[in-house]
Amino acid sequence: MSTLTIRNIDTEIKDKLRLAAAAHGRSMEEEVRTILRTVLSQPAVATGLGSRLNARFAAIGGVDLPPPDRSSPTRSAQFGDTQ
Repeated sequence: MSTLTIRNIDTEIKDKLRLAAAAHGRSMEEEVRTILRTVLSQPAVATGLGSRLNARFAAIGGVDLPPPDRSSPTRSAQFGDTQ
């Protein structure tokens, strides 16, 4: 087993850790091990932002938009005065 020392932890975080450890009947050290084990054993997110947004809002449905007309030649953007 390895040893890990963490310095400069905010007092508020340390207090929350102490309270969580007490609530679970564990030492602070065991609570940290449990948190790290739980978080790091979850699979990494392998999907992109668009896929995650789609999955989140798929239940409320979507809108079918007609495809844009592609028969016209492309035009360059016009910036500034067009007069």
